[in-house]
Amino acid sequence: MTDLICVGSIAGSYGVRGEVRLKSFCAIPEDIETYSPLTDEAGKERYPLVLTRPIKNGFAARLGGVETKEQADAINGLRLFARRDQLPSLPDDEFYHTDLIGLEVYDTGGTLLGRVKSVQNHGAADLLELHGPGLKATVLLPFTQEAVPTVDLDKGRVIADPPEGLI
Repeated sequence: MTDLICVGSIAGSYGVRGEVRLKSFCAIPEDIETYSPLTDEAGKERYPLVLTRPIKNGFAARLGGVETKEQADAINGLRLFARRDQLPSLPDDEFYHTDLIGLEVYDTGGTLLGRVKSVQNHGAADLLELHGPGLKATVLLPFTQEAVPTVDLDKGRVIADPPEGLI
């Protein structure tokens, strides 16, 4: 498990005074400000963050060190991270996406299906993107209690009962 958790990303500049468009990945979106300063993926660059106002699909925000529209444009796509110890502990049935990526996925009979490559959400629910040598193509497994009854982070595996015909 990594010590850094992605909590948001920069989606370009907002206006001409150095504000950025910020997408928050937090359950309560405005909580991202409480984890400031945030870092880049390597944990080297630090970005103090202040939300200035809600906008469509996120927030307008100020990042420390970003003073101009050009500087804001230059960091478009930057993913922002908080330390795991800054974040709230999760209930037993909730997981940070970063903890699921790389886990081996087995069916209920113990057959290895593949590994979790990513966790996606297109609006309805989370999907585990599975890749593996036995899979002809990418499989998007619904991350529901029915389809994924067990996640064992200690053993680094997921037990899945995929819907009929998915695999």
